[in-house]
Amino acid sequence: MHVSFIPYGERGCVERMLRDMEAQKHLMPMTKGKKMRGVWMPGQIRDLPFGVKEYVFPKESLDFVLRTLMPTLSTSSYGIKMKGLIMPFLRKLLKLKKIPKYKEGEVFKWGKAFVSIVLLGIREDGEIVGTYIDDKGWTHEAL
Repeated sequence: MHVSFIPYGERGCVERMLRDMEAQKHLMPMTKGKKMRGVWMPGQIRDLPFGVKEYVFPKESLDFVLRTLMPTLSTSSYGIKMKGLIMPFLRKLLKLKKIPKYKEGEVFKWGKAFVSIVLLGIREDGEIVGTYIDDKGWTHEAL
């Protein structure tokens, strides 16, 4: 699962938040026939064009991530309306789906002080059968 967003604010604070996001561990379930197990995966940050960041994590953590990244502003500091003008363009350009509804609840403890976030959309991954030593023959999300 990928969540695309634009973070902005004091550079040091944005970088601290991104480090916290990368340090977060997520439990990714794996199946092999009727056997099930989980593997702890760290979150990944990817840089996209136009200052867009993408957070990659297992789909089971989607509600947690969306609650934590809940957008703080709908307009930028320059007065550009993100929802009406830029959002549809960026969503189409980056091939993203709209942000789904999510349940209220707990959030991750990422340092978001002095950081504003504009959520753009999500991208879903398919499933693969692992070929490496650790996951050979196990079916899991293709991160």
